[in-house]
Amino acid sequence: MSEEQKKPALTRFKNYLHEVVLEMKRSTWPDRRALVMHTVVVIIGVVLLGLYVGVSDAILEYALRWLVPRG
Repeated sequence: MSEEQKKPALTRFKNYLHEVVLEMKRSTWPDRRALVMHTVVVIIGVVLLGLYVGVSDAILEYALRWLVPRG
């Protein structure tokens, strides 16, 4: 058993949270303008992908109804 595993669970959890806080302080964060721009790009991408999937689904549904007519 390692030295870390011998510590109580609460102590290990506190150490984990402390390390998370230290790592978050070392991270670089985008400024507000970059954050807004990236968010807009993601939203536009999701909308375009949704439209593509929707149109593709409608075309495939039409093609299947034409190929396999109901009796």
